[in-house]
Amino acid sequence: MPVYEYLCDDCGPFKDLRPMAEYDDPQACPSCETMAPRVILTAPNFFCMPSEKRKAHAVNERSSHAPQTLAQYKASHGPGCGCCSTGKNSSDKKKPARLVTKSRSGAKGFPTARPWMISH
Repeated sequence: MPVYEYLCDDCGPFKDLRPMAEYDDPQACPSCETMAPRVILTAPNFFCMPSEKRKAHAVNERSSHAPQTLAQYKASHGPGCGCCSTGKNSSDKKKPARLVTKSRSGAKGFPTARPWMISH
């Protein structure tokens, strides 16, 4: 359950654990028992996190309700993107040739790709 902040007119601010379903409901002051409205007095600690963790939270939050469209992905990962290609122009570099073996019967084998598969 999250911690919410409340402001009592007589006693001042206080915090309380409440279910998320009751996030906007007033809470009774622990000192004088009068109902106090919910207020936001301090900033969330989210921005005190390391940048990697903050970025992971942002990606996780975005993907939970609205995944990136192909157009958005292409806009953020243009040609020559460091995470998607190996060099500035990926067409300049060729893929290494696959290792192909042949048995006496002429069957092809790809020993590095999937050694558990049997070739036909």
